[in-house]
Amino acid sequence: MSRSKALQYYVLSRLLLAPLMIWTITTLIFLLLRASPGDPVDSLLGPRAPESAKQELRESLGLDAPLWMQYIRYLGSLLRLDLGTSLTSQGQSVWTIIQQHFPATVELTIFSMAVSVVVGIGVGALAASKPNTPFDVGGRLFGIITYAVPMYWFGMILQLVFAVQLNWFPIGTRFPLSQTPPQGPTGLYVVDSLLSGNLSQCFTSLYYLTLPSLTLGILLSGIFERMVRVNLKQTLKSDYVEAARARGIPERQIVWSHALKNALIPVITVLGLTFASLLGGAILTEVTFSWPGLANRLYEAISLRDYPVVQGIMVFFSVIVALTSILIDILNAYVDPRIRY
Repeated sequence: MSRSKALQYYVLSRLLLAPLMIWTITTLIFLLLRASPGDPVDSLLGPRAPESAKQELRESLGLDAPLWMQYIRYLGSLLRLDLGTSLTSQGQSVWTIIQQHFPATVELTIFSMAVSVVVGIGVGALAASKPNTPFDVGGRLFGIITYAVPMYWFGMILQLVFAVQLNWFPIGTRFPLSQTPPQGPTGLYVVDSLLSGNLSQCFTSLYYLTLPSLTLGILLSGIFERMVRVNLKQTLKSDYVEAARARGIPERQIVWSHALKNALIPVITVLGLTFASLLGGAILTEVTFSWPGLANRLYEAISLRDYPVVQGIMVFFSVIVALTSILIDILNAYVDPRIRY
């Protein structure tokens, strides 16, 4: 099979598997929500409401129908790209909720990834370039600790120290409540303030982003640190590196200009998947810092048993992760022919 045909076959197979993957995730979400304890009607009316009022609300929401009928209606709505309407937000559509809260999650994810990549690659490269030294031991400890420390505990410690005790950073919002936030097409405060030329709003947005993005970024950096350290150590033992040393090229140039590029190839795959999963997995960070993102809104919907919002947000996140995974697989298959077989 030629290379072009093999690549086409691989891409086609991954695209055909995507709907099956998304259908499996949406089905699990539907069943787990129905199996979890709690009743959305009790959340809306309260446990002391008359039973007749509860029954009337169940009928209006379609919750009195058999489970299989609710599932068929659910799939039909998804096929029409209708994620439903919130039960607790005064009839607000799920798409509107996503549009309002998703930019905050994207902004937090981008800056957290930037911190994790810079710190992780820097520490990993330093540890690998100085084997069997305190730098190497420190790099290994850094990777283990950042991977093991619970995010919510680390976030609360940073808030206690830098926000409460030192009063260096604010918490609980994206922008001062007394000021008008940046307005623009993206919903990303840093980008919109730059597009409007308002540097004051840009610096304020970055100021409010600093503590949550540092918290999430530092904890994520351990993943990249371990990958870079292991891959770079192997790369530094390769023949072309020994040849570069024999030609008298400085060790610093060999590490940062030659070996590190090859060591980063597997990191790119993890980088893409981590970014996609962060869009839906930053819930602990957003809840800990009261960050008004989509993951925090998902947490509120779970607490209120708001079925349409939980299902809609989870489906939205699962589609993003699935598409990102497919894109990364295709890029890897294009770069490395062995993956296609």
